[in-house]
Amino acid sequence: MYNPPLFREEDPKLIAEIIRKTRLTTLVSNGPDGVPEISHLPLIYDEADGPHGSLLGHFAKANGHWKTIGTVGKAIAIFVGPDAYVSPTWYPTKQEHHQHVPTWNYEVVHAVCSVEVFDDPARLRDAVTRLTKLHEDHRADPWTVEQAPADYLTAQFRAIVGIVLRIEKLEGKRKLSQNRVPEDRAGVREALAGSADPMDRTIAVHMAEIEAAKASAGK
Repeated sequence: MYNPPLFREEDPKLIAEIIRKTRLTTLVSNGPDGVPEISHLPLIYDEADGPHGSLLGHFAKANGHWKTIGTVGKAIAIFVGPDAYVSPTWYPTKQEHHQHVPTWNYEVVHAVCSVEVFDDPARLRDAVTRLTKLHEDHRADPWTVEQAPADYLTAQFRAIVGIVLRIEKLEGKRKLSQNRVPEDRAGVREALAGSADPMDRTIAVHMAEIEAAKASAGK
């Protein structure tokens, strides 16, 4: 990932927050023909499993990606956070020299992982149960694995393959107008804060947090 120092995020808490809030992960690994193989999976992030944590999920057995990823043994999990278009019209300095172009603010984390593939029924049931609880427990009437008939579950578990991704390296990037002068950063924040798009407003909040951290560090 192209990641200039100005945008590099190394705070473990902020990196973990982006991972936890990403509901669908993009998983990429080398394919046999030189073209990357890509799957989109919901994963469970276990921060306590190893120095950088691990990710747990499953493939449909019909998805051949699990075979090649198990052979290659390495993958990158991509977690895309909020993003927002940035218009040059939001920069107050545009009125001085007009040397501006559109850009994009965004947050993303890449996790380089070793791969373990498994098909043990007990482990598959545990993985599905944990993933279900993660997304159901907040509901007023949560669905549980136990509600499905045992024979149906057995058939379903035969149709999936489990995966554990043990994170070896985490790389965070938060491109939030850090390369702009203060008045231009303020103009972008104000424009995004007034947007009807909730993701734009989230980016504005995160930009404000960075400014507050800078101010606090400067005291």
